Amino acid sequence: MTDEYILLVCDDTPHDVLLTDPGAHVMDVVQVVRRLTGLSLWRSKVLVTRVPAVVLAHVPEEDATAAVSALRDAGAHAETREQREPDFRKH
Repeated sequence: MTDEYILLVCDDTPHDVLLTDPGAHVMDVVQVVRRLTGLSLWRSKVLVTRVPAVVLAHVPEEDATAAVSALRDAGAHAETREQREPDFRKH
């Protein structure tokens, strides 16, 4: 019996939004994080102060780009990271 692995290739690779620095206007960034994630004000502030932090995980590229743009408009440093595909061929 042989092992078979199927690799699904999708056009839309999931992305993460990574906050690397809140910048000078921390409360503005907290408000943006709160709006993006739906977290409470307190949890959003905790997330912003513990950088680097993943604000959004496994989102489409368009959503990730829009989130990074909103964070940058608030004065933060943020970036998107493409999720690596798992290598199922390793044993």
